Amino acid sequence: MKLIVSLLFLFFTSQDLFSQKQAYKIYTLAFYNLENLFDTIDHPEKLDEESPLLKIQYNRSKIYAQKLKNMAHVISEIGLQKTGSIPTLVGVAEIENNTVLEDLLQTPPLKEKNYGFLHFDSPDMRGIDVALLYQKTAFVPLFYKNYALKLWTETGMRIHTRDVLLVSGYLDNELLHILVNHWPSRRGGEKKSRHLRERAAFLNKKISDSLFADNPQARIIIMGDFNDNPTSSSFKKILKTKKKKNKTAINEFYNPFELLYKKGMGTLAYRDKVHLFDQILISGGLLSKNKSFENLGFFKSHIFNPHYLTSSSGRYKNYPYRSFVNGGFTNGYSDHYPVYINLIKMLKF
Repeated sequence: MKLIVSLLFLFFTSQDLFSQKQAYKIYTLAFYNLENLFDTIDHPEKLDEESPLLKIQYNRSKIYAQKLKNMAHVISEIGLQKTGSIPTLVGVAEIENNTVLEDLLQTPPLKEKNYGFLHFDSPDMRGIDVALLYQKTAFVPLFYKNYALKLWTETGMRIHTRDVLLVSGYLDNELLHILVNHWPSRRGGEKKSRHLRERAAFLNKKISDSLFADNPQARIIIMGDFNDNPTSSSFKKILKTKKKKNKTAINEFYNPFELLYKKGMGTLAYRDKVHLFDQILISGGLLSKNKSFENLGFFKSHIFNPHYLTSSSGRYKNYPYRSFVNGGFTNGYSDHYPVYINLIKMLKF
């Protein structure tokens, strides 16, 4: 939900944005990989029996309920300490179906927050999908569609993977387009699988180009678990992302997470190497040029990594506190940290 904030000292001292006192509305837009949020039912048309939960033989329902509780708790806290408001929009990945989304939104503290969701079943063989959660009082969906990412092996077999979800809607009476992604993994090695993520990037470019063709000033947000870092070829060569706001044209994308990555920050770790796979890209139309924020504009980007989301001991010490390890439930959260951005807009009196 939007928060009306008097950002007097925060904005004056840290950003020197304004020359006079002014009140602003601030919105949080987030992305979170929920790490295998599967239900307890074996669906015969999917390979969901490979999910960690279905491999556990006892107390599945209890574990499922606790996993939902843990995920709901994190989502309710993303950006809360900095803005006093829970996220208006949350893109999520590694969710199985509508059932787990309905159960998640009926789990306290999300139950009281009036969220809805938009989702399609993807052709992914394991049954994992992406979705967008939205606060019904703040965001009005206008249109949503899934775009198939069509990939093939060298022998011509179809690779079934996650669709790209496009949601267009109104936030504070301004039209936004959100693309939610979960790109192909690095299974088999980064180099060998690179072309798959480049194809995913090309699909996002194709969708964005279509939106820009309809409106050259279209305001587009691309979020997801990309299984690539901000400096990977999928971003720099295909999407041609920029690392500086003032170098980003109206129909280009600024990646605020590139600077965080170059500072050594990340959202997950693998074999003691830090990666920043979870990112949110912003088109030039959301980059305020005059710093007045009379319209919605990008303000800041963040990685949400409080202490409780980090493992304090064991094999994965100092890694994100994952839910499943060695065939068991840890009572953890996810092997990814959430990321979020803030959009702000001047209040008119």
